[in-house]
Amino acid sequence: MTDIPTRTVFFVSDGTGITAETLGHSLLAQFPEGRFRQVRAPFVDDIDKAIDCAAQIREAAASDGVRPIVFSTLVNEDTVAALHNADALFLDLFDRFIGPLETELGQRSTHAVGRFHGIADSINYKHRIEAINFAMAHDDGVSNNGELEEADVILVGVSRSGKTPTSLYLAMQFGVKAANYPLIPEDFERNKLPGELHKYRRKLFGLTIAAERLSQIRQERRPNSRYASLENCRYEIDAAQKLMRRENIRWLDSTTKSIEEISATILQTVRVERPVF
Repeated sequence: MTDIPTRTVFFVSDGTGITAETLGHSLLAQFPEGRFRQVRAPFVDDIDKAIDCAAQIREAAASDGVRPIVFSTLVNEDTVAALHNADALFLDLFDRFIGPLETELGQRSTHAVGRFHGIADSINYKHRIEAINFAMAHDDGVSNNGELEEADVILVGVSRSGKTPTSLYLAMQFGVKAANYPLIPEDFERNKLPGELHKYRRKLFGLTIAAERLSQIRQERRPNSRYASLENCRYEIDAAQKLMRRENIRWLDSTTKSIEEISATILQTVRVERPVF
């Protein structure tokens, strides 16, 4: 089999580059045999920066021996033209979608640099900031009486099953207020949910995980401890699943799922009513 050359991929934007990088990663994931070196080029918002970026693209082409791939979300026509002075495969995301939208809507787009940054003044952005603060303040079972009433969803599961990163992802991406509670041996001995969670059963969503994977994660945190032992992990997971079944809590196995997949399932299942985006 012929060696596949490493190809440089540029994510170029007049803003943070999140849009270009997200879509670019989704497309490149369809080519698992490809070898890619990623270069992020955010805030390319004037001609000089576009010229510098084009020079980087030419250097990468000379070094790799193959054309780079460029995912771009530039909207200014002059900076786009300057960038295209380099020899590369240009995938101009805005160009591919703005034209059809202009035709369908019967309107001319603004083509304004950094237009998306206006989100900082929007209600949705405010919801995201509030949700992030809420998730951080209500992590790992930390909450005062009545505060959980504000939660959109409350995640439960054994320690290190993915509750905290999922809570933060829901907050940052969707403005969802997510609290999380660990299920611990004392809960299993009492045979009941911790605290006042029974009051918020409709908001509860459980996460579980394969014992082997949980043991591996816990070994990194507390090596050679009972907490991390496979035997204890199996006990906690089994007890947690029995508790969630008895309490009729919806749950899923996070072992092979990404945070994005977990979050999408939670949003679909819990039916969060606040505006999400």
